[in-house]
Amino acid sequence: MPARRRIPVAAGREAVAQWAALTDAGNVDPGMVAMAVRFSLEELAAVARGRSLEVRVPPWGAVQAVEGSVHRRGTPPAVVEVAPETWLGLVTGRVRWDDAVAAGDVDASGERSDLSALLPLEL
Repeated sequence: MPARRRIPVAAGREAVAQWAALTDAGNVDPGMVAMAVRFSLEELAAVARGRSLEVRVPPWGAVQAVEGSVHRRGTPPAVVEVAPETWLGLVTGRVRWDDAVAAGDVDASGERSDLSALLPLEL
């Protein structure tokens, strides 16, 4: 079953575009960041359907994605946790997966936790 959409696609794309523009100017609204993160997590769940990996971007959201064993309760077998600014950088292609992992900006554990083939997202 695909993830349920909570953020309209147009509004989510606009939030991601605003994040990219405002990050360069150094003036980012937390509400806009929250919408951009939540929308991009919804997009990830749509392109990488499944429940074997949990992607967490605290405090704004988390989603289960990627085909494989189904996770239902407790700590999932594979987890990726990343800060909102790094996540949006990965989603937009401003940050490369390998660079973020090498810098310690991504906490990834378990099978299927390498998102390099999925990022950046086509928004």
